[in-house]
Parts: sequence; structure tokens; C-alpha cells
Amino acid sequence: MNINNLEELLKVKRNTKMKLAVVACHDEEVLESVVESSKLGIAEPILIGDKEKTNEIAKEKALDISSFQIIDEKDLTLAAEIGVKLVSNGQANFIMKGLVDTSILLKAVLNKDWGLRTESLLSHVMVYEIPTYSKLLYLTDGGMNLKPNLEDKIKIINNSVIVAKALGRNVVKVACLAAKEKVDTKMEATVDASKIKNRYEEGEFQEGVIVDGPMALDLAISKKSAEVKGYISEVAGEADILLVPNIEMGNGIGKSITYFAEGKSAGIIMGAKAPIVLVSRADTHESKLYSIALGSAIANYL
Repeated sequence: MNINNLEELLKVKRNTKMKLAVVACHDEEVLESVVESSKLGIAEPILIGDKEKTNEIAKEKALDISSFQIIDEKDLTLAAEIGVKLVSNGQANFIMKGLVDTSILLKAVLNKDWGLRTESLLSHVMVYEIPTYSKLLYLTDGGMNLKPNLEDKIKIINNSVIVAKALGRNVVKVACLAAKEKVDTKMEATVDASKIKNRYEEGEFQEGVIVDGPMALDLAISKKSAEVKGYISEVAGEADILLVPNIEMGNGIGKSITYFAEGKSAGIIMGAKAPIVLVSRADTHESKLYSIALGSAIANYL
């Protein structure tokens, strides 16, 4: 299995549905995407939230939720706790944010007693399908970590590699982005990228992962640009993962892909014991569905 576009992600044959805990499920768009994911055999939802409001939405939108387990909890903090504990106890395989603040959900995820924390770092991975690129592109981290340090960046790479491998990439090529290819002590991104490349050459990363940098965006995704500039690299023009040095670059590249390049996307938070589907209200229904399918694929892989 090597998934090359997001539509293929919806059609992956699954022996069992991954159970999805939906925190604060009383949201129209979230509920619609969750119901569709169930119809497609992607996930088996467990709805946690205001039961009365959830049923009202389902009735208004003609959504059949009669087969779903519904846990009635209006308090958002308690709803987040219930969802996280379901995953922690093995009763659910992954978790999704509904009509609840991200901070409330992540506080529950990071609870020391019953949460989903690991030795890794929580980081955001966006998966993009772009008409002008030959394969799926993984962008990290444009959603959570503001300015990760060297060790954080290595953890962020490892998190994103899991996502790429869950979607069938046997060889994962990572480009550590910066504004230029030469190391400049005044540009921290170039220094960190060079150190990460050295760590790769010393065998720090798992088998099947190739890391290079620093490199500018054009070199990472364009073989022609690499040839013109005489930049020789196994990653150049064929990057799977784009590691950005800060949230501004990641956010900018991601929004550009969506609005300028008409890219389709799915997003996930990694670094916990289970994938966290954390969608934006601005995301399309399609993107929400892709994100659930992505979480299901990763949960099945882990």
C-alpha cells in the first residue's frame, strides 16, 4: 500500500474500524464528517458531548447516528477527560476535537495520570495533495510549535515519518528548510538543519529515512531548480517531508498550498499515544473527512 492521493486514503481496505472518540460532538460539520467516515468504514465513532444538541443536529441534517455510542456530557473539560480516558484505556483508537477549545483537549491529552503523553513532542503534520506535485507532501510543523529547538525538530521529524510510513512510504525523504543552502551562523535555521543532517549521517534516524539540509523550498520540491543551481542531493526535487524552522514559515507554506495551488489537505497531531484529529472550523467538509481517514490509518499502523 502506497497512498499517492487523499481519495485513496478513503478507500483503503480495513479489517476493522478504528474507534474514534469525538470530544464535544455537537458541531454540525464535525458530525457530518464523522457520520460519513462511519459509512465508508473508516471509523466507528463514540460521540461525547451535549446529547440533546447532537440529536437536534442529526435530525435537522438527516444524519443517522442511531448506531453510535453517545456519552452525554455538556461540560467541555469533562468531555475531554472522558475522550482521552477512552483512548488511554484502549476503548478507542484515536481522538477528534469537536466544539471544544484546543487548549482544553490538549490539557487532557497531557495529563500526567491518565493522559496520552509520551517522551516525544506534540507536533502538527499537514498532508497535502497538490496538482503540480507527483506525490503527497507532508508539512511540519505549521500548527503547534512556535520556534522548535534542535532536539524538538528531530522529534518533529520522527513524528512526521510515522505519518508518511502509515501511508505506505518505505523511503521517506526529509528536507530541512531554510532561506539558503549554505550554513550562516546568523541564520539559526541553517545551523540546525546542518546539525540534523550530521545526526542523520551518524545513523540517528530509522532505516528508510533520508534527511538533508539546509535547503530552500524550491530545491526541496523542484528537480529543475536543483539542476540549475547545481545542488546535488537525494532529497532535492523529491521531498516527502518539509521540516520548517518556525510556525510562520509552516503556516505560510500551508495556506499558500491551499489558496494559491488549490491543494487538498488532511491534518493530524502526533507525539501522543494515539493520533489527534484537530481540524479548523475553516476546513472544508472534505478536509475534515480526510483528516479522520488519516487518523484512522495512523492508529491502524501504530
